Amino acid sequence: MRPIRKAVFPVAGLGSRFLPATKASPKEMLPVVDKPLIQYAAEEAIAAGITELIFVTGRGKRAIEDHFDKAYELEAELEQRGKTHLLEQVRNMLPAGISCVYVRQAEALGLGHAILCAEPLVGDEPFAVVLADDLVDAEVPVLQQMVRLYQATGASVLGVQQVPPEQTRQYGIVKTEPGPKGVLKIVGIVEKPGPEEAPSNLGVVGRYLLTPAIFDLLRNVLPGAGGEIQLTDGIAGLLTRETVLALPFEGVRYDCGSKLGYLMATIAYGIRHSEVGPEFLEWLAQSGVLKNGR
Repeated sequence: MRPIRKAVFPVAGLGSRFLPATKASPKEMLPVVDKPLIQYAAEEAIAAGITELIFVTGRGKRAIEDHFDKAYELEAELEQRGKTHLLEQVRNMLPAGISCVYVRQAEALGLGHAILCAEPLVGDEPFAVVLADDLVDAEVPVLQQMVRLYQATGASVLGVQQVPPEQTRQYGIVKTEPGPKGVLKIVGIVEKPGPEEAPSNLGVVGRYLLTPAIFDLLRNVLPGAGGEIQLTDGIAGLLTRETVLALPFEGVRYDCGSKLGYLMATIAYGIRHSEVGPEFLEWLAQSGVLKNGR
């Protein structure tokens, strides 16, 4: 069984739900307290044993490359001012042995197309896909949970979560049946069905471990609405070739692609932040903000 060494981060989206904040800055660079969403995603991948981070970028996403690059001027300034703690944070953003690679998605043709753009860098290896919009607070990082299941079974794995019936139109929804050793085997997947057509209430939420067979399938997917190539359609084809499992992961997910989910994440991470958490929690309790919304 080949190890999972590479993770693909599709980051070419426009982030239109956060305009005007994302007019000149990538949505993946929106901070939750003091780290951008893309850094949380990268740290989750690294915790799962990933050593190569592949970013599928687009126009206006240079800030992501700069974030993970060495910043000589900033480091020199921090060192000169004796801000050693901040200097350490900047220098050690990524551990030794982790590489970042960037490839452009010239047109916004869907998540499946973004994955195809990464094929030359992924090659014939199994790989992860991480959507930075989905921030998951978990004692054991979600991708690490999924890698463990992959190591035990050798099968592709999708991270899933129960979603309310009225929200099925926002997710790829899977149909499952019991597999060996209590795992859930996926036997069907539908992109954004209405509640009446949804085969279950298990939605795929931004975490995938896939075999390279997905690339051939995506090349043959017919574009759907807006000319987009859906990853869900490629996975539907993958089900006919090999076993794909669903993992209802442990952890709390925040949909940071929405304003409400982003605000929830900011509060949840803020109240336990080592630097400001206690004061922030005290302010929330005493300020009346939670009572009257002001």
